Amino acid sequence: MNKLSFVQLAALAFKQLMREIRAGELRILLVALLITVMISTAIGYFSTRLHASMEARAGEFLAADLVLRSNEDAADSQLKLAKDLGLEHAKTVNFSTVILNGDDLQLVSVKAADINYPLRGKLKIQDNLETPEYEVNEGPKVGEVWVESRLLYGLNLHVGDVIDIGKQSLKITKIITYAPDRSANFYSFNPFALMNREDLAATGAVQKGSRVTYRHLWAGDMAQIKELQPALKKTLMPNQKILTIADGSKEVSGALNRAQNYLNLASLVGILLASVAIALSANQFANNRYDASALLRSLGMQQKQVLWLYGFELFYVSIIGAVLGAILGWLAQLGLFVLLKDLISTELPSGGVMPAIAGVATGFTVLIGFALPPLAALGRTPPLRVLREDLLPTPLKSFVVYGIALLALFLIMWQLSLNISLTLALLGGAILMVILLGTALYFSVRFLRRVLSRASFVWRMALGQTLRNPVKSMGQIVAFGVILMTMALVMMLRGELLQTWQDQLPPDAPNYFAMNIMEEDRAPFREHVATLSPNISPFYPMVAGRLTAINEIPVRKRAFNNERAENATKRDLNLTWSADLPAENKLVEGEWWQENSKEMSVSLEEDLAKGLNVQLGDMLTFVIAGESYTAKLTSIRHVNWDTVQPNFFVMFNPESIVGVPVTYLTSFYLPANMQKELMTLAREFPTITLLDLMAIVNQLNEILQQVTLAVEYILALVLLAGLIVLIAGLQATLSDRLRQGAILRVLGANRKMLFKSQLIEFALMGGLAGLLAMIGSEFISFLLYRFVLNLEWQLHPWLILLPLIGALLISLLGIIGTRRVVLVSPLLVLRR
Repeated sequence: MNKLSFVQLAALAFKQLMREIRAGELRILLVALLITVMISTAIGYFSTRLHASMEARAGEFLAADLVLRSNEDAADSQLKLAKDLGLEHAKTVNFSTVILNGDDLQLVSVKAADINYPLRGKLKIQDNLETPEYEVNEGPKVGEVWVESRLLYGLNLHVGDVIDIGKQSLKITKIITYAPDRSANFYSFNPFALMNREDLAATGAVQKGSRVTYRHLWAGDMAQIKELQPALKKTLMPNQKILTIADGSKEVSGALNRAQNYLNLASLVGILLASVAIALSANQFANNRYDASALLRSLGMQQKQVLWLYGFELFYVSIIGAVLGAILGWLAQLGLFVLLKDLISTELPSGGVMPAIAGVATGFTVLIGFALPPLAALGRTPPLRVLREDLLPTPLKSFVVYGIALLALFLIMWQLSLNISLTLALLGGAILMVILLGTALYFSVRFLRRVLSRASFVWRMALGQTLRNPVKSMGQIVAFGVILMTMALVMMLRGELLQTWQDQLPPDAPNYFAMNIMEEDRAPFREHVATLSPNISPFYPMVAGRLTAINEIPVRKRAFNNERAENATKRDLNLTWSADLPAENKLVEGEWWQENSKEMSVSLEEDLAKGLNVQLGDMLTFVIAGESYTAKLTSIRHVNWDTVQPNFFVMFNPESIVGVPVTYLTSFYLPANMQKELMTLAREFPTITLLDLMAIVNQLNEILQQVTLAVEYILALVLLAGLIVLIAGLQATLSDRLRQGAILRVLGANRKMLFKSQLIEFALMGGLAGLLAMIGSEFISFLLYRFVLNLEWQLHPWLILLPLIGALLISLLGIIGTRRVVLVSPLLVLRR
């Protein structure tokens, strides 16, 4: 045979591909690659677009996409950075002032805002106390002010009355019930008023030296926001801070982080599933071409030419699979968003071409990595195999090639998730499980050879293929085990996440905070609220105090590890004490104080303790009401900020702080149809501040519902892909089973015997794969829970069903997929 050029080899490979696709030889490999690209593309698009939607919803808690906060106005150069990017801009000025009505006075938090405030989310207002609330996109006009209902109660005002803010008289035109960016700090809210910023100068309330907070709000395309943030960060003054979506609400950011972790995990699971399918299909592709390769070698084709021939054929398959997979992946995510259209109110970005490119790149990488070792074997097929079918290619040290493939797979998985812990936990855990449990299974199967020596013919026939080639059989069982394991993992984590969110916001989650409760009002207020609410949080005493020294060293002379700790030393903290550990707190270090402990002890939240660089036994000095109190650090707590409950950074043991005036704080749930009862409560206790969290809780519930549906759809997509991969894996052995079944039929085996032997083989294969999946799922879930998702790990008893599920599932799919072994005439098979 003359040496063929690359063009001739490419043309020959194309002709061969067309012939073999019609004959069904490459369909399994094509389907496996198509699944790879489809899963990667669909989850990539879905994750990108859904996360953008969730970010937009979370941005409502900031009223913008990005905020610059400071006690001084921003510099012109900083504003120009955002203006050049074409971003929407609004400015607010927050200050406190006293409003009078006759002899009554009230300290009020005032926000002077541009007319286009808020940029994200909407304001909710009422025309009067008797009318329902509705949403608006703009704030009050010049000369108007909107106030909270509790200001009306406190000063006996009505809509239409005129109040003085500084030197300016403003008319109350609406009752404001919700402003998006009021959820940041529950403990510093006075009654709230919103006015137009154009009236600010006339009030004279803001002078040089006044305590004022300036906030510049920007909204626009997320790419532009991400471009602005680092540029703005370079210009920050010490008193300026950039707020992002993660700072808007701890509850939302916690939900988004967990949802993003799940989406990332689902994407990685999809790639892992597809890798298994590619590996199974590529090996079968090579095995079916040993004879053709030997024939080509015997006709004079060189080893390199054989490799190029089949390399071109795989290249064509990869192009077809990549294009079709990318299209199907895009259509799949499009269908999901059509189903979510009633829940996702924001306009979604297109997602660009990057998810499709990433999906195609993933498919190419997995195909090349896992198809290269069997492809290389084709070039080394001895020409003598034409006469001796038992001759196989000389073995290649494929662990090097597979090592490179796994490294490439790791880099792709890491790039898609950008989470090294998540990638290592999933891929590393899977590899370790395959090595350890696969080895154990290999020796177990060899032991079966002795056990089955006395078994019936059907059992020996069922396990004959497994016993003759234990390495290949164990590879298939381990592959099925990985598929079942990944399916079990996404189901397990879906349940854990949904349960976490359900616990975060149960139906009777507190939707009102009550603050400034005096000692004499505590008992009657509790009794009154108990008649209205089924869920009341404990009453926590609260006093303002400042941390001044650690181990007698002033805090101003110490270095801190994070911004939270530094800020905690520059302002008064809300301090409390309690005999019991709060329900949403968990001890990380130390012990909770003993009953009747006389030693003054303090407990810190773990992030604050880490930032202050303190350890158990350190002495912390606080100044409270002009007096110094020194307490020993005896415990460090993890605080669950995801719940709408009173939480504290600093807690003391009971009776450690005495003789200082305190107020109490609590939260409670009130059904939405009890507004009149709430008004009566406010009038009966006019000095108590009631903070309405209903809008915040409802908005958070909507976001969690959106995330929950996303998790459900991702689960369905991954499970469907897993089933398809299982079928593809079973189809990869169809040709061998057809040949073996035909020989057995010629030797006298009937269809019933073949069916029974196959059922036993598939059931045993599925049971062993389920056993691997059970052990692997627990091991990897431990790694994920402990080091990635920050969830409390415990055993999952339901995983014991995996061997049974694996046996039933693989038996069903196997019998359906290989029914031709029983039905096709042996003569037709042997003629081929």
